[in-house]
Parts: sequence; C-alpha cells; structure tokens
Amino acid sequence: MSASVREQRIGEVILDMKNISLRFGGVKALTDISFDVREHEVRAIIGPNGAGKSSMLNVINGVYTPQEGEIMLEGERFAKMNPRRAAEMGIARTFQNLALFKGMSVLDNIMTGRNLRMNSGILAQALRLGSAEREEIAHREFVERIIDFLEIQAYRKTPVGRLPYGLQKRVDLGRALAMEPRILLLDEPMAGMNIEEKQDMSRFILDVNDEYGTTIVLIEHDMGVVMDISDRVVVLDYGKKIGDGDPGSVRQNPEVIRAYLGASH
Repeated sequence: MSASVREQRIGEVILDMKNISLRFGGVKALTDISFDVREHEVRAIIGPNGAGKSSMLNVINGVYTPQEGEIMLEGERFAKMNPRRAAEMGIARTFQNLALFKGMSVLDNIMTGRNLRMNSGILAQALRLGSAEREEIAHREFVERIIDFLEIQAYRKTPVGRLPYGLQKRVDLGRALAMEPRILLLDEPMAGMNIEEKQDMSRFILDVNDEYGTTIVLIEHDMGVVMDISDRVVVLDYGKKIGDGDPGSVRQNPEVIRAYLGASH
C-alpha cells in the first residue's frame, strides 16, 4: 500500500501520552514527555541508547507506573496502567530479548497469545470437554492463519529454540498478533538481524498495519527502516522529547541530527 493511501486510512488519536515523567530513585528516565498515536498509523520512537525508549513502552503497557502524567486510551483516562488491563484493552507487545518458550513448538508458542481469548476453564480444557474442544479448534484455526500470514508453515511443529534468530522474532510477532491487538508495541523488532531478515520483518510490519488494520508503535535503531515504514516519528534523548513529526521533518531537525542522526549508530 502506498504512503498516500495509508495516510488516508489513519484515523483519530487512539493513544495519548500526556506529560509523562518516570524516575527510578534519583534517576530521571522520562521527563514531561507528551505525544499521541493515531489509529492505523506506524509510530516510531527513536533515540540513542539510554534515551528512555523502552521505558516509554513499559509505561504504555503498564510495566512501569509514571510519577507524573496520564495515559488517554480510546478516550479513557488512566493515571496508571497495568499489563493485564493493557492486554484486555487491546495492547500487545514483543520484546527486545525474546521471551519465547524455547522447548515448545512454533504453534504452541503462538497459541499462548490466545489465553486472554479463551473462555473455558483450565479443567474443561484439560478434559477437552465439548465446548472447550470446539473453542480450542477455533483458536488453533486462528493461529494457523497467523502462521500462514508470517510464512512459517514449514516450522509450525518445530521447537522454537531450534529456529534461526530471525524466525524466532517472527514467532514473537505471531504470538503478539494472536492477541488480536488494536495497538502493537514492537521493541527493536530488527535487532540482530541481517539485511534480508530486516527486509522481511519490515514487510510483515507493514502488512500487519495494512491487512489487520493494527496500530503500531515501534522502537528501532535502524534509521533506514524507521524512515521507510513510519508515518510519524518521536525522538527522545536523555529522557526528553527533542523531535516529533513526519520522517522528513525529523530527519532535518538540527537537534535530532546533533543528538542521534549525526552520531555513529
């Protein structure tokens, strides 16, 4: 899908971070940061190491509670979030350091993303009672469609620990997609990948955005990737916001060039 067509699809603000400040003891991780995310857009957060990018993702999905500021999610105001509430409200996340079950198959790893969607109890699932069995079949069909979408059919029964790193990243994405998120948080999805793997992951991210209509917030160090796939970019440096806008304007922002683009990253 072309950039102009994607721009037409971008909707109203779905997530609004207002004056977020986060401290650990005397260390300021985030200082008075505000930015919003619009429905259906790809929103990148960039900045040097230690800029506060992962801390911001952790605030969005409730791992960290900021000392100041608030989160507006679909018009609802939160002084703090928690991970379960975030998941129930449609926020899913992948992790920079893969948190997959290495001994389990690709299929079973992605199935864990369906847990919130399962209505039958553990006992019914264990005994495969009628309604639980029908529910599991429906969930498996959903997961199989994700496996097809991510082009990992050949590995569906393979233990994740045996897969190359790039494919493990794809499984991590699949598990997040299994939650059917409205907002998908991607923490350095290209980290450790070669050029071909980055191209594949970029394509899948855009396809998730286009075909599933999922709003995406991503942290990424590869500036080429960020400029290619993002609709808007927010730039952090030492826990403060120093830039925000479309990729072209951010690329030309003198403060951003000085803090980030001009450095050897």
